[in-house]
Amino acid sequence: MQLDWLHTYLQAYKLFTKKGEEVSQRELETLYVQVNKFALASHFFWGFWALIQAKYSTIEFDFLGYAVLRFNQYFKTKPAVMALEIPK
Repeated sequence: MQLDWLHTYLQAYKLFTKKGEEVSQRELETLYVQVNKFALASHFFWGFWALIQAKYSTIEFDFLGYAVLRFNQYFKTKPAVMALEIPK
């Protein structure tokens, strides 16, 4: 499903920027790798942010629990995502 969405996104982007309509497999795979590596970074960032909020925020929310969720997802997906390589 993610690849289908990325394909549609790239196709629309190329049409909008007048760079054609055809989406190559290389373009699709490159975007897939980039998106998933940024998603991994996002898990880490929000986990770290939640730790800071747990210490300093006055909002009643389980920031520590949220941090655990985000860091768990980070460590769960890290090996597979880090194995991805942008095609040459």
